[in-house]
Amino acid sequence: MTFTLTVSDEVRTLAPGFTHVAIEAYDLVNGPSTDDTSALLDDAARRLAARLDGRAPHEDPHMVAWRAAYTAFGAKPSRTRNSAEALAKRALADGGLPRINALVDVYNAISVAHLIPVGGEDLDHIKGGMRLVRATGGEDFVTMAAGERAVEYPEPGEVVWCDEEGVTCRRWNWRQGPRTRLTEESVNAIFLLEGMGPDAGLEAAGAELAELLEKASPGARITVHEPVG
Repeated sequence: MTFTLTVSDEVRTLAPGFTHVAIEAYDLVNGPSTDDTSALLDDAARRLAARLDGRAPHEDPHMVAWRAAYTAFGAKPSRTRNSAEALAKRALADGGLPRINALVDVYNAISVAHLIPVGGEDLDHIKGGMRLVRATGGEDFVTMAAGERAVEYPEPGEVVWCDEEGVTCRRWNWRQGPRTRLTEESVNAIFLLEGMGPDAGLEAAGAELAELLEKASPGARITVHEPVG
């Protein structure tokens, strides 16, 4: 890995079952959503429905484990859902999943199909390495409010992803900041697939995501890093 990605001991103590797979990708091709990425999202929703077989997303064992982790750091999981559960609810609702851009559509499809949190960050906007830590409460989280730049601060003890400039994602994977998100101009990215427990299915999901990225960007340099627990 050409940059560092670390999980703090405090987070590992909080959630010893946490694992993640990182995929580094360079020279990607991105742009607006396409018919192909839209079809991927529709297929992901069908795969999710088959997996759940009539259950609500939060009743899936993997989401139960994520809810326990959120509760452990003080979040209310019924109000602050992890990204996979939030997307799953949208996928099953009228209107379905949003279409954002090609790269985001692809990783959202993987998240929904496998019911795991998946995030994508623009490597050209990451400052230094990325760290998963428990916040002190003084870290900057730059976001937008009413079209204007705004700074928020995580709760003390909240699990956050951050780089040298500040928080990139609050409440583990609940809310990504605009500074590092993937836009239509993004060409270099890190994709992070996160799981709780040995049966999260990260390897299969990571392999499928890498295959889709290679298909969409034939000249891209893509490296899948083994699960880290």
